[in-house]
Amino acid sequence: MTPEQYNLLYAIYAWTNALVVIMAGFLIDKLGNRFGVFLFSFLTVLGSSVFALGSHFKGTQYLLPLMLTGRLLFGSGNGSLTIVQNRMTAFWFKGKELALAFGLTLAFSRLGSVLNFFLTHSFENRFGIQWTLWGGTFLCVLGFFSAITVSTLDKVGMKQLGMDDIILEESKKVHVRDVRRLPLRYWLLVLTIMFFYNGVFPFVADASKFIQDKYTGYSQQQASYIAGAVYDSSLVLSAAVGILIDFVGLRGVFAVACAVLTLPVFALLAFTFVPPLVSTIWLGVTYSFAAASMWPSIPLVVPQATLGTAMGLATSIQMIGIGISNLVVGQILGTKSSDVKIPVWRWQQMMIFMLANTICCIITSVILNIVDRRKDGILNKLTKRTGRPDQASDDPSETSPLLGNPDQSRTIN
Repeated sequence: MTPEQYNLLYAIYAWTNALVVIMAGFLIDKLGNRFGVFLFSFLTVLGSSVFALGSHFKGTQYLLPLMLTGRLLFGSGNGSLTIVQNRMTAFWFKGKELALAFGLTLAFSRLGSVLNFFLTHSFENRFGIQWTLWGGTFLCVLGFFSAITVSTLDKVGMKQLGMDDIILEESKKVHVRDVRRLPLRYWLLVLTIMFFYNGVFPFVADASKFIQDKYTGYSQQQASYIAGAVYDSSLVLSAAVGILIDFVGLRGVFAVACAVLTLPVFALLAFTFVPPLVSTIWLGVTYSFAAASMWPSIPLVVPQATLGTAMGLATSIQMIGIGISNLVVGQILGTKSSDVKIPVWRWQQMMIFMLANTICCIITSVILNIVDRRKDGILNKLTKRTGRPDQASDDPSETSPLLGNPDQSRTIN
């Protein structure tokens, strides 16, 4: 494949997410977490199967269409599955260890990425690309059974709390027009997330090739290990960072700090020959803090009943940004063969593009903090801890965890 075709496999995943997750979030709000977790985990199995099947048509005109179809189906399921995961996490941990819970789910997600970087190349050398891709399908099957398990746990927990009927009743009141009532802080959070991830994911997608082209003495496997250090750092730090943010609050401040501290990463990669491992570990640290501070902030500014829709819309905008970024990167790199060494000046242009996204992230995160300060400052406060997910804080002026209606909030004895 040419670099442009290779980046298209990433782009179609991002574009599919962008189109599907909005409706998926709304469906989850209407039909519930258990419906979503079953349907979307099945789509990941189907998508990975079609993608693996495409590898059997190497050298034919069917290779790329089949693989793109597989990525399309996989993107439809995986992005939507993340929304269900975030919605369930927000329900069971809101007002408690929310950032820690998000951090742990991220850590396990990054564990998959780390194992991918460390094991896939060796696995492929021993068993071939086709069995490697079918091995990925097998992992998605394991994910499907995990989805069934967590769905059962969610159902049992809801019954113990007596919340099944309440959630069902509130889901009937969710409408598409509720999007118009999402607050300004939500939209600023979404833009901050999009600009930050525009710098991370497209870079990681091409990092191995970049390291081999710019720096001497790195094999493909060594370059993959170094590129994977972004996820290694995230895996190690996610839980600890989540605990820290739950303890001190300051989500808005961390969002600004992450963006500011990411600027030197792309500057080092673009204009110096500092060993690339320094930059990838550094990016992994800022990525860990960004993920633990930005995504858990959304449930704090959005009512629980519309959280699926809000998460879906946020994921959609994020994926639109990543999709555009992947296409831009493909055009910047410009070569028609993945075996051709790409000139350093083209890689510099790519890093400058990443810098531009990071600067935009700084601007939106600063505005976010200003707006939040003029409201109630919830993003930089410690969240009040409650004993049950269905209970709000002891301040009756705060919104209900289900509808955001002050008249429906409960008080704690």
